[in-house]
Amino acid sequence: MLPTALNTNEVKNSAGVEQEFSRLSTSDRQLVFCLSTEPPNAPHRLSISHSETGNGVARRRRSVVRVDKTVFGTVDVTKAEKISAYVVVDLPVGNLATTAEFANVIANLNSFLSTTGVATTVLFDGTGSGSAALINGTL
Repeated sequence: MLPTALNTNEVKNSAGVEQEFSRLSTSDRQLVFCLSTEPPNAPHRLSISHSETGNGVARRRRSVVRVDKTVFGTVDVTKAEKISAYVVVDLPVGNLATTAEFANVIANLNSFLSTTGVATTVLFDGTGSGSAALINGTL
């Protein structure tokens, strides 16, 4: 169960500085947080949602963690732009008895996004191998 507020280093910015989020809405399968200091004209949201399909051993859960942030352009400063980043995990919950392999693939993704091959330090600045490829559009 996620807390009402994310205010103890659960979420950091690219400089590694904590950002505080407050619960905005909750439904049966979705939870939305807003940045506690967001301006009204530039929402900054973090959400998590789940959906399930299939039955028995064919049952799967699709979970999404998503961050959406509205910023103003630096070329046309009057135009607001929405930036989104999200992770989708598609899990065969009906056919695996433990979550060990779920944790393994998430660890693979997190380490690829937040580390480089030469360092073991977790990087929040977008210079991890996977993050750099996403930001720069490189392969």
